Amino acid sequence: MDKESLIEYCLTKLGTEHDYQPLWGAERVKVSGKIFAIFSELDGRPCMALKCPPELAEQMRTKYKEVIPGYHLNKALWNTLFLDGALEQAFLHQMIDVSYHEVLSKLPKRTQQILAKNTSLD
Repeated sequence: MDKESLIEYCLTKLGTEHDYQPLWGAERVKVSGKIFAIFSELDGRPCMALKCPPELAEQMRTKYKEVIPGYHLNKALWNTLFLDGALEQAFLHQMIDVSYHEVLSKLPKRTQQILAKNTSLD
């Protein structure tokens, strides 16, 4: 799956923004200013770093060879997923969802309430 499609999927989440960090050579997607997805290359391979609960992070590394500990990140909380392998779109979307919710849950309660309020259809 290509990086652009994954960034577009990230941006469907409420309160998200996308930018480029030239010092890292990476594109980032944030919720309320906090990063939940980083898109870059590692050894010439396109990849995406996502936040994950530690036990799930370890399970994903064991199950998929395209998932490794977060490169230059807290390895207990972040995974790097290679985008040129066998990982399917549904799995990548699921892991993006997990990362978004991990970061969202750590935001101040007031920020979470504002985001939740903006999801109502009234």
